[in-house]
Amino acid sequence: MDCDGLSLTADEAAIFKDLDPFGFILFARNCQSPSQLKRLTDEMKKAVGREDVPIFIDQEGGRVCRLNPEYWRKPPSGEALLTLFRKDSEMGLVAAKINARLMADELRSLGISVNCYPLLDLYFSGADKVIGDRSYGENGDIVAKLGEAACEGLLSGGVLPVIKHIPGHGRATVDSHIDLPLVETSRDILSRTDFGPFKALNHMPLAMTAHVVYSAIDAINPATLSEKVIRQVIREEIGFKGVLISDDVNMKALSGNPSANAKQALRAGCDLILHCNAPLTERREVLEALYDVNVASENWIADMFKSRDEISEVDADELLKWLEKVLKN
Repeated sequence: MDCDGLSLTADEAAIFKDLDPFGFILFARNCQSPSQLKRLTDEMKKAVGREDVPIFIDQEGGRVCRLNPEYWRKPPSGEALLTLFRKDSEMGLVAAKINARLMADELRSLGISVNCYPLLDLYFSGADKVIGDRSYGENGDIVAKLGEAACEGLLSGGVLPVIKHIPGHGRATVDSHIDLPLVETSRDILSRTDFGPFKALNHMPLAMTAHVVYSAIDAINPATLSEKVIRQVIREEIGFKGVLISDDVNMKALSGNPSANAKQALRAGCDLILHCNAPLTERREVLEALYDVNVASENWIADMFKSRDEISEVDADELLKWLEKVLKN
């Protein structure tokens, strides 16, 4: 669940206390300054009575940054890290890891424990620009290497990564925030291309689904709502064993009622449901619809959120100076 502003309203706090969402996600509207944001994450923890409640954010870099640039650095885009990798592959991988480690330090200090990053979607010319320069490029091996470096950086700083959008959003010709993308590529080609980076990183703790229909696998349901895609592709072929989170069930790619979408996503095989940018009444409806699904009692899910690496000591100022220098060259 998300919230509307810079602090929880009394109504939001009451609903969260009553219906106990598993976790929270933050948007730019929630992130004004360090002191304000830390107060908000503390309020979220207090509302559900869990100090370790997972708090998510989409802090990718480039176009997708939730933290206010007045107070926080703007990390480089996937395309910027790819450009550096093409000049010097070793330096590019080190930069991707350092960049993510700096992200983790910033997020952890704010009470944020999960970053919906890195994006493993391939870049395809002619596809919708919703992915575009967020991608590490068209080469699956390079995408996997840069993605793994980013995951390692986050984990070393005590923040969990979320690989997305599994099994691949890169070919979509429409933005799933606006409409439902249809990908008509054969399964064989998808297996040899789009699925590759996710196979390489199938050991990561968390992944987020794509609101995309892959007609060669399930001509009716997008991946988020498709038991075929989740069971046959994500779990079996890709081999992902971690916690599977739906993309926002309130996005326009999914028709129908968010509560029904949430239930179908769970039946299809998602472990957690993301529901954002909705009126308070709708948030209550979704929480009530899923109230009997107590994911917190699923020990393996709770354990996955505790699986952060031991935080290593680093000199963040020196790392930032190095990163800024190599990105300028």
